[in-house]
Amino acid sequence: MTQSPNPKVHSFFDEPTNAVSHLVVDEATKSCAVIDSILDYDAAASHTDTHSADAIIAHIRSSGLKLEWILETHVHADHLSAAPYIQEKLGGKLGIGENISIVQDTFGKIFNEGSEFQRAGSQFDRLFKDGDIFKIGSLNARVMHTPGHTPAYITFVIGDTAFVGDTLFMPDYGTARADFPGGDARQLYRSIQKVLALPPQTRLFLCHDYKPSGRNEYVWETTVAPERQGNVHAHAGIGEDEFVKMRTERDATLGAPKLIIPSIQVNMNAGHFPAADGQGNVFLKVPVNKL
Repeated sequence: MTQSPNPKVHSFFDEPTNAVSHLVVDEATKSCAVIDSILDYDAAASHTDTHSADAIIAHIRSSGLKLEWILETHVHADHLSAAPYIQEKLGGKLGIGENISIVQDTFGKIFNEGSEFQRAGSQFDRLFKDGDIFKIGSLNARVMHTPGHTPAYITFVIGDTAFVGDTLFMPDYGTARADFPGGDARQLYRSIQKVLALPPQTRLFLCHDYKPSGRNEYVWETTVAPERQGNVHAHAGIGEDEFVKMRTERDATLGAPKLIIPSIQVNMNAGHFPAADGQGNVFLKVPVNKL
């Protein structure tokens, strides 16, 4: 892959979900991509809002940017994707890892979606494979398959940056859980090693921060070097078996994310809610004792 410029990155933090969306900009061409967008959702009222996505849209428009891609690192279990809303407003192609089909098959059964629900990823414009290369303007973007948190997980390596989603958190918080259906702590460890094998100065942009005890501010950007040296779950010297034991025991103590039920059934459908009934009403399913 030929040398390309490095991106400019603007990040948008949503405190209710502790999630971060990233806007990746090629300054040479004014092309851009949105990674891991957020549709605001009030779970108690089952009411949606678009103020988080609108902030990104406003920035794109005011900066004279052209949206080429709306990218998902994985099917999120803690927030709903705003991809269809952003695509309707600005265009762009929607991309996710090719193993979305595994997630769709697994959760299609859990949510009893029936044969009409497509399980081959056809809801997305592009299904990325490990090693795929694509362009954001003049920027070269490379896809790394990094499963473990979910089977469809991918990391986007763009110039001197990598967008790792939930695979890694800040060094003082650690790593993603691996206990959702299709998750695998051993795969997660190996995926982390792939990320940590990137050059030490590589900027890592994360999908979440939870501001652990002792830290006063939310942070979602680091580099490979401090993750190698000090990640509390996966620093250099932590072996695979040790990591798997830690991750398995820790995950057993964690509750389900509060938005997992709406998030997964919407996000595995490329951010689309189920079709409305004859009166225009939209309903989400709540499976009992399935998650």
